[in-house]
Amino acid sequence: METRQLGRSGPVVSALGLGCMSLSGVYGESNDEEAVSLIRHGLDQGVTLLDSADMYGWGQNEDLVGRAIAGRRDEVVLATKFGQVRSETGQGVNGRPEYVRQACEASLRRLKVDVIDLYYQHRVDPRVPIEETVGAMADLVRQGKVRYLGLSEARPETIRRAHSVHPISAVQTEFSLLYRQEAEETLRTTRELGIGFVAYSPLGRGFLAGGIHDRDQVKGDRRAQHPRFQAEHFAHNRALVDRVEVLARDKGCTPAQLVLAWLLAQGPDVVPIPGTKRRERLDDNLGALQVHLSAEDVTRISDTVPAGAASGQRYPDMATVYR
Repeated sequence: METRQLGRSGPVVSALGLGCMSLSGVYGESNDEEAVSLIRHGLDQGVTLLDSADMYGWGQNEDLVGRAIAGRRDEVVLATKFGQVRSETGQGVNGRPEYVRQACEASLRRLKVDVIDLYYQHRVDPRVPIEETVGAMADLVRQGKVRYLGLSEARPETIRRAHSVHPISAVQTEFSLLYRQEAEETLRTTRELGIGFVAYSPLGRGFLAGGIHDRDQVKGDRRAQHPRFQAEHFAHNRALVDRVEVLARDKGCTPAQLVLAWLLAQGPDVVPIPGTKRRERLDDNLGALQVHLSAEDVTRISDTVPAGAASGQRYPDMATVYR
């Protein structure tokens, strides 16, 4: 398994990690026993970076990840996130220092570990200065409860302010061939500061894998709420995926492998974390590590689906994202 380092002094991880969100019923029904088996299969294949969050299944995801790594803790770089909370209106954000400590203790209990390797603030809380939130996260490092710190969906200026308080090892932002403008903007800052970049939703929430041909295929799961899958955007985005499928056939690989290889080729500081509920899909994703792209290939792929070509914003409500 190829490895990459997150940040100048951060953890060394597998070049492809495993995003665990889909194991909590976000994209249709999931089964805990199958999820545990999938994670262990990933470990068997050399995947070391597991990415969870306390809001995935509101604790259920961390519980099953903890079960899956029991007896194999030394094989794992364990990442989880805090900061998204239930509220009267459905969901909110909390970055208060006292909540940081409370959330960490709860995650440690669910994961059944003594230390979290990489602890992210899931969403920036605009009501709390980032310096205060990261200061509390830094206290967790000093207490030995967390090894490295990360941010998710943070703007460049927020990253700079956070990094001035305590070294940030990784920033996690959606990054795929379909949605990359904010990620590429963020990359300029993370590279300047020596921070690793973790690309979540690298397959465009499954769109880029090529298997979604009809909006009914996402009916009943969270993707149906995302603009990219809605009627006014779906056909346009599906046409972009058609282009990717042609390139993949020319390269002799699957569409998922092509776009993951394209992401890996963006630089050694980029680590995609595709998620799946299916073992065969996990194996297919790992096949991207065997797809070798020339500089000309990378340019051709980039030009086939130019930045900004996708239709529809990334989330139904962008107010809590990228700030």
